[in-house]
Amino acid sequence: MNSLSALRLASCSGDWTELQKMATAMKALWDERAKSNAPRFDLISMLAHSEATRNIDFRELLATCSLLIVGGNDTTRNSMSGGLLGLSRFPEQFRKLRENPELVTGTVSEIVRWQTPVIHMRRTAKEDAQIGGKRVKAGDKVVIWYISGNRDEEAIESPDQFIIDRRRPREHMSFGFGIHRCLGNRLAELQLRILWEEVLRRDLRIEVVDKPVYAYSNFLHAIRSLPVRIAA
Repeated sequence: MNSLSALRLASCSGDWTELQKMATAMKALWDERAKSNAPRFDLISMLAHSEATRNIDFRELLATCSLLIVGGNDTTRNSMSGGLLGLSRFPEQFRKLRENPELVTGTVSEIVRWQTPVIHMRRTAKEDAQIGGKRVKAGDKVVIWYISGNRDEEAIESPDQFIIDRRRPREHMSFGFGIHRCLGNRLAELQLRILWEEVLRRDLRIEVVDKPVYAYSNFLHAIRSLPVRIAA
């Protein structure tokens, strides 16, 4: 998803006036961060100081901030909840992780695959192609079901299982592929890795106590609530 796509998505899902309020607040934050001699360690500071983005106009600012909120919030947040759900349903994997904290990197990739926070994207074919024995003509609309690809038994062994030490854990479709690969994939992995490193470091015992409630959406595999009990 690029910034203008995010802007269209945000404008369709909420009130335009509220989006402008958000952009105004972000612009004030942006200007404040830009005045510092060196960027702080946050995304707005980095964007405000980057050669590629520091002079973007208000419309691009609105689109970029919408992208950060949609792409950098919903997806990572639902991967956090989905990861806990996966480890809860496969307790032997949770025990394995506690006994071997070095497996956290592979665990993060397995979380992103198993949860698949973005269900699908639609693309337009630029040229004729043959895919899976089906003819696709230039101009056809094609839906890429990431959640289906991440359960492909021909490509992934035991795809419905949550396995934190897979041999090639990053070979999944959750971040897209090729020129459409998610630009924030490393950031998402970093956020999830830090989360689980801290859970393990603090030896937090997190117990899922009820079923998850999912959002009614065919775009985001979103968990609205997941009741848990936490003990240190």
